[in-house]
Amino acid sequence: MRDHATEYLASGPSFAEGEVIDRIDTFRRRRPRLRDTVVTLAHGAGGKASAALVDGVFLDAFRNPHLDQLGDGAVVALPGGERLAISTDSFVVQPLRFPGGSIGHLAVHGTLNDLAMTGAVPSWLSAAFVIEEGFPIDELRAIVADMAEAALAAGVQIITGDTKVVPRGAADGLFITTAGVGVIPLGRELTPHSVLPGDKILSSGTIGDHGMAVMLARGDLAIEADIRSDTAAVSELVEQMLAAAPSTRWLRDPTRGGVGTVCNELAQSSGLAVILEEDHLPVRPEVAGACEMLGIDPLYVANEGKFLAVVAPGEADAAIDALHSHPAGSDAAEIGVIAEEPGATVVVRTGFGGTRILDMLVGDPLPRIC
Repeated sequence: MRDHATEYLASGPSFAEGEVIDRIDTFRRRRPRLRDTVVTLAHGAGGKASAALVDGVFLDAFRNPHLDQLGDGAVVALPGGERLAISTDSFVVQPLRFPGGSIGHLAVHGTLNDLAMTGAVPSWLSAAFVIEEGFPIDELRAIVADMAEAALAAGVQIITGDTKVVPRGAADGLFITTAGVGVIPLGRELTPHSVLPGDKILSSGTIGDHGMAVMLARGDLAIEADIRSDTAAVSELVEQMLAAAPSTRWLRDPTRGGVGTVCNELAQSSGLAVILEEDHLPVRPEVAGACEMLGIDPLYVANEGKFLAVVAPGEADAAIDALHSHPAGSDAAEIGVIAEEPGATVVVRTGFGGTRILDMLVGDPLPRIC
């Protein structure tokens, strides 16, 4: 018996019935090999080149069961049975300040959100600063104030850190690295291996806001639009949703590479099909318009205050209601379903009744957006 994902593919105007399996096989995912001899900006985009770099350099050197999971953070068990989540992230965004936030906000929100995606309640942060010689003290003080504000609002403390100063021209102003620790409540397990056919895919809100806000803030494009970054801590929203949908299978925040990339990672890790409904994707008109002018698919544009969730079908409505009841989740939507076939593949059903396979991001259309 065919499952409905294969029927979607067969029903689209671009696919004849006999071509479906061949086309699916063509797009089956394999981890890309690292063939480059130098690092390029594409290796920082979160797509195929990033995966190849991580696999070919870092996993080869550091391989262990925790790292092999390639999640947003590592989950470690303490001798007493408690489980901690640990995550680290570096921030190199340009410009340092943009509509809706700054590198300081990102440095706090990004790591806290990675912890929340493991199911942890974030508790502590560390922060390290690489500062270029000549960087204005007043600007540094303002960015640190943004970090303090973001941490206070999220209920966490920055408890340790480091500073390094490098010669003029060596750091493009300021780079920040944060690491965080959170505690995972007893019995909570969120992994791609928990995902089942029939599960529903939810987005906590609109997609693509952050990447477009940063791109327009650079002033290199003759585009004017009222687009603000969505940078925010999502832990409170996650906890509210999990209370309503305790059988939630998986969470991920779609930062670099956007929704398209994390859905591909889910498909590869679970071996299942991720079926997205294009008409259900929450995209602000301003973001959609800017993406269309630039020739960029919103599914590949980064977010910094949203997450995707895979929930049990019987809990999807309760999860959506819980998200809608929180100001940060007012635009939450059910955007797709998990299916058995075509395995390890992401399929988008378009508004015209056709289908397309959504590959992992190749290249770097939006460099240094986080």
